[in-house]
Amino acid sequence: MSYQVLARKYRPKNFETLVGQEHVVRALTHALRTGRLHHAYLFTGTRGVGKTTLSRILAKSLNCTGPDGQGGITAEPCGQCEACRAIDAGRFVDYIEMDAASNRGVDEMAQLLEQAVYAPSNARFKVYMIDEVHMLTNHAFNAMLKTLEEPPPHVKFILATTDPQKIPVTVLSRCLQFNLKQMPPGHIVGHLENILGQEGVSFEQPALRLLAQGAHGSMRDALSLTDQAIAYAAGQVTLDAVQGMLGALDQSYLVRLLDALVAQDGADLMAVADEMASRSLSYNGALQDLGTLLHRIALAQSVPAAVPQDLPELNDILRLAQAFDPQEVQLYYQIAVHGRNEIGLAPDEYAGFTMTLLRMLAFRPGQGGAEAPSLAAPAASAAPAQPARAAAAAVASHAAVAPRPAAPAQAAPSAPSAPPAPAPGPAPAAPAGNAAGAPAMTSARAAINAALEAARAASNRGGGGAAPKRPGAEAPAAPAAPAAQAATPAAPSAPSAPPAPPAAPPTSASMPPAPAARQAPAAPQAAPPWEGGQARAMAAPQPAMRQQQPEQQQADDEPPAWVTEFSDDTAVAAEAPAVVAPAPAVRAPSAPPHAYVITPVPEIGWDGNWPALAGSLPLRGVAQQLALQTELVGCSVNDRAVIFRLRVPVDTLRASGNSEKLAAALQEQFPDFRVTVDTEIGPVWYTAGAEQKAAREERQRQAEATVARDPFVQQMERMFGAFIVPGSVKPTAS
Repeated sequence: MSYQVLARKYRPKNFETLVGQEHVVRALTHALRTGRLHHAYLFTGTRGVGKTTLSRILAKSLNCTGPDGQGGITAEPCGQCEACRAIDAGRFVDYIEMDAASNRGVDEMAQLLEQAVYAPSNARFKVYMIDEVHMLTNHAFNAMLKTLEEPPPHVKFILATTDPQKIPVTVLSRCLQFNLKQMPPGHIVGHLENILGQEGVSFEQPALRLLAQGAHGSMRDALSLTDQAIAYAAGQVTLDAVQGMLGALDQSYLVRLLDALVAQDGADLMAVADEMASRSLSYNGALQDLGTLLHRIALAQSVPAAVPQDLPELNDILRLAQAFDPQEVQLYYQIAVHGRNEIGLAPDEYAGFTMTLLRMLAFRPGQGGAEAPSLAAPAASAAPAQPARAAAAAVASHAAVAPRPAAPAQAAPSAPSAPPAPAPGPAPAAPAGNAAGAPAMTSARAAINAALEAARAASNRGGGGAAPKRPGAEAPAAPAAPAAQAATPAAPSAPSAPPAPPAAPPTSASMPPAPAARQAPAAPQAAPPWEGGQARAMAAPQPAMRQQQPEQQQADDEPPAWVTEFSDDTAVAAEAPAVVAPAPAVRAPSAPPHAYVITPVPEIGWDGNWPALAGSLPLRGVAQQLALQTELVGCSVNDRAVIFRLRVPVDTLRASGNSEKLAAALQEQFPDFRVTVDTEIGPVWYTAGAEQKAAREERQRQAEATVARDPFVQQMERMFGAFIVPGSVKPTAS
């Protein structure tokens, strides 16, 4: 007798023995019991989750006659009648299974539909099961649409697919769709325990869990792997046999890797990696299993009850959960997950795997933006070099702020009213044994903040008016003095200079004028490090420009009157630049030098209104802009020739034949005359474009006035303090 594989031998025969698809079983059971049966079903899901099995059980439920031959449609097929036994054996003539991958054409579909019209030979319903239905061609789908929508009363269609996205929506809308879920590992383990118990095969619980993980949610794959494991281990299912069969990684390697990370032992870490390389283990799978192990460690730290209690490495997980900080576990998990993607980019898999481990060894979770603490147990040879590298990194990180002299802390007494700040350490000449970069970074931030406060204080003194200043307002400017001295060639003499006396609180009587106040010391050097290059480039000409234009600079520093708190930041920056802009170019006078006079031309029957004529010409593009932006200088008539003399603001408007297009448009307006156009360059005022702009502005003013006078708007302003956002009112099209 030939051996029957477990997947076929233990195929479910009814809904009660079906595992993992309770939502589908419930819907079909209720439909069978109440008689509300759809004519077409669509089962979707990955391989091995029970699509064909459900189809056979449904076919038996529809055609079951009971043990006595008198039964009807039922949700519990008997399994003893002729229909049930024939469907289980695969020889029932009225249950047709068709593989759409090999019968995907319109001819096969037409043949199936021709047979569907005939009544079943020995059953209640004729059931057509089309597997992998997404493989049908579009013509085949179109051929079955009509029959699928209104089939004969004795026909039921069951469609199955692993890719429902490829099925036309016209087919999906005609079917009752059920999405079959992937089997969770717990369901697979329980089903395997039941089957192996019936088969009398001994097994180990961790081995079944490993088989369930290797099946990836497919019960058929799990049973096939179980068959393979039984053959591999000579009639028993053990963890070692399953690991060897699947090529799975021994979890002891991963535990040793994490122990090396706890001890910060790089040599042990590389020794484990070399041992894995000697056994030709998969590095991609190792990182995947390492991520799974770190996930379980994180669960043990946060939700201990969620960790499965049957894991062979449970004790190691609990021990590592106590040894690792939760932030370290999260960081290592992220490095392991991203390391899988980087293995393909590495020179070889071993290099990518070891670099991922070394990254775990080197990185630490940051706290509050400060630098990470040094390694807990570094090697003795690398200990002296790490503080030096940290000090060099600290120097590089804030070298753009300002080079410090040897004793910059002497400037501290000049700010008695300021809060105490840590004294900055010497950045360029930091010894190798100095502390790491956290104090240096703190002092660098203090220097940056002090420089920014000095710039703000200088700006307030320049545009302040007569209001008296607090004594502490001058205090933040004192720490910026070493930065200003270090920027000059006389920096070596700074340590011998005495500390500056405290600045007296300024009053309104002793306030210098605005130009003098603009020359605050260290203002150019007080720029933040990210603006260092631009600030140093503009530092030299800035005092001279401020002396030449003090009033204009003071006016430019203040935001325009129309700026509100809801205005766009870019508009404020554009209207109030921090650096004095060059003098604007000379513009044309805003008021026209003469009044606009319309001179009629009776010879050609024209009233002389050039803006109205130019705005009505059928032109497009640049030629239209030429007509809208020109001003009439004069119009002369000589016999049948008319010459329009026009003034153009820019020369580019009359290029590329635009003047000829304008002349042609005027010729259409005056067909009885020969029209020519002469243009000249000059300022213009009375143009069609200017009139259109004035009309738009007038409509805008009227619209804003209408909204402002609206009683509802006024009530909203009074009750809620609301206001109309500038630019939000638009006039209706006229």
